Amino acid sequence: MADILLKGSSLKLVFDNGVDENGKPMFKTKTFNNIRLEATADELLKAAQAIDSLSQKDLFNVERNDSSDVKA
Repeated sequence: MADILLKGSSLKLVFDNGVDENGKPMFKTKTFNNIRLEATADELLKAAQAIDSLSQKDLFNVERNDSSDVKA
């Protein structure tokens, strides 16, 4: 039976960066690596909101990206 070993996690904040000349939305991202593997969704959201309070741009989305190894 295979096992999955979580080896890393990052937090990606997506900010609204206005619209382009065609009216399509533009976004800017900021990624924070080495997020604690045990961090809960509530903790990540609180961190994102704290960072957002320091930003001039509006927060559009918050993403958590995990990487894992699959071992037999």
